[in-house]
Amino acid sequence: MKPTTFAIRGTVCFSTDSQNLTCLENAFIVCQDGRTVGVFPELPAQFEGIPVEDVGDQLIIPGMNDLHLHAPQYAFHGMYMDLELLEWLNQVTFPEEARYADLSYAEKAYSIFAEDLRQSATTRASIFATLHVEATELLMDLMEKTGLKTYIGKVNMDRNGTADLQEKSAVVSAGDTVRWLTDTAGKYENVKPILTPRFTPSCTDELMNALAELQRTYRLPVQSHLSENQSEIAWVHELCPNTSFYGEAYDQFGLFGSPDCPAIMAHCVYSSDAEIALMKKRGVFVAHCPQSNTNLSSGIAPVRRYLEEDLHIGLGTDIAGGHSLSMLRAIADAIQVSKLRWRLVDDSLKPLSLEEAFYMATMGGGAFFGKVGTFLEDYEFDALILDDRGLRHPQPLTARERLERLIYLSDDRCITGKYVSGNKIF
Repeated sequence: MKPTTFAIRGTVCFSTDSQNLTCLENAFIVCQDGRTVGVFPELPAQFEGIPVEDVGDQLIIPGMNDLHLHAPQYAFHGMYMDLELLEWLNQVTFPEEARYADLSYAEKAYSIFAEDLRQSATTRASIFATLHVEATELLMDLMEKTGLKTYIGKVNMDRNGTADLQEKSAVVSAGDTVRWLTDTAGKYENVKPILTPRFTPSCTDELMNALAELQRTYRLPVQSHLSENQSEIAWVHELCPNTSFYGEAYDQFGLFGSPDCPAIMAHCVYSSDAEIALMKKRGVFVAHCPQSNTNLSSGIAPVRRYLEEDLHIGLGTDIAGGHSLSMLRAIADAIQVSKLRWRLVDDSLKPLSLEEAFYMATMGGGAFFGKVGTFLEDYEFDALILDDRGLRHPQPLTARERLERLIYLSDDRCITGKYVSGNKIF
């Protein structure tokens, strides 16, 4: 029987807010019933005798939360990066996702994805599957076994797909979504469903109305894409002439977030003042995907503004627009592209600091999943243990310097331990 109370001793680093990173050497983190009791310089007397895992000088940080990635695209990550978004979707992504109608292929591809995500820095994620019910359920089965906490969505798309990747009608799409929700209801401990209209160009008004009705019935969160690419935004304006900006294309159906049904919108590279105001009003979670936005030549999101406006914001790898599953890499990418935006686009928005980008990967994105992403009291105990002993250096480094170095080197092989809600993954 697993102990319900234990401690880990090591060098602990965690955010307390977007500006502050706490680093403590030789500290004890106490976990009780899957939640953090606190971080202490000495083990409190009331916990004397509990199991203690001493990891020496290794770093202990909160688990990372990936707010946006596409599991079926993992099969071609790191390839076809010379295309922009819409060409990339039509020439590469849609043909690949069509292959998931074949369950034998889906099992082969999703097994690789699930195992690699299990070994990565990610402890929680919001994931797109495909429009195929059976393959989506297979992905949920595989992710359940990893012990990671994930939201997984069956994709909805009834227009502007391809002959092999488009649902026959809004009625068929909604019906398949109900079948998927019914099949998986109460089945999982670690996996939850999330409504997933691919993006406005892929969904008719009839389908969006049907999804809105399903949301009211099932009280589900939503994930989709927003203002990623200028050609995409122009296309949405043509498809939805009754709206003044992209976000209204979701909001008119009630699919742009609410207190009990939050929405993740990925990218938000070109969000207007009105769109930003509506995102803030609706409590939208922005999934900033710096690597994908670079690879697909989309642009650089004004992340500094989103932080200053106090929007919910986290990071996404956006596999396979992004080429790396590493959330450590996502932190470094977020900082680097913010420097380019500051230098080349808008010098009023200063670059992200390490503290801010680390916060986005942990507490910022973690808020979508509840009290997640830090070692403050009563937060769920998600943790990574990082071993940098193989990285030689001629002088002692502080804990913050060591963490920064690991983030920029972005080698997930440094991860020697991983916990989710107090459960040891490895």
